[in-house]
Amino acid sequence: MFAVFFAPPSHAAETLSNSQLQQQVFAAERAFARSMAERKFDQFALYVADEAIFYGSKDIWRGKEQVLKAWKGFFDEAKAPFSWEPEVVEVLASGTLAHSSGPVKNDKGETFLYYNSIWRLEAPGVWKVVFDKGSPVPAARAK
Repeated sequence: MFAVFFAPPSHAAETLSNSQLQQQVFAAERAFARSMAERKFDQFALYVADEAIFYGSKDIWRGKEQVLKAWKGFFDEAKAPFSWEPEVVEVLASGTLAHSSGPVKNDKGETFLYYNSIWRLEAPGVWKVVFDKGSPVPAARAK
């Protein structure tokens, strides 16, 4: 008698520490934000997972196609309408999912939202956003 066991594929690099994975996500988030600042929509698209869900102020966009269609307008002007920077990144012990969060600032540098994104490791060193949602910042916390 013989048994076959199947395990789901794991993209987490077993040799990378949680801290190293955390740094990968920080780098991915910063590159994602830089794509907005540098007005590079094609680069922005690279960080959106195929089955991503992004929450807008009134709508929910499901799937990469809807997300990109909704976000394309943010790239129309020469100057970015907002920017963001990760403050916190946490990676699951499995190394397959991560959470990032930080302030979103308007074009005057004033914080008006705080974003939360969930990243998934899709291949070694390749992180993509699967969920993204902003929350209004209370006036007392805005800088």
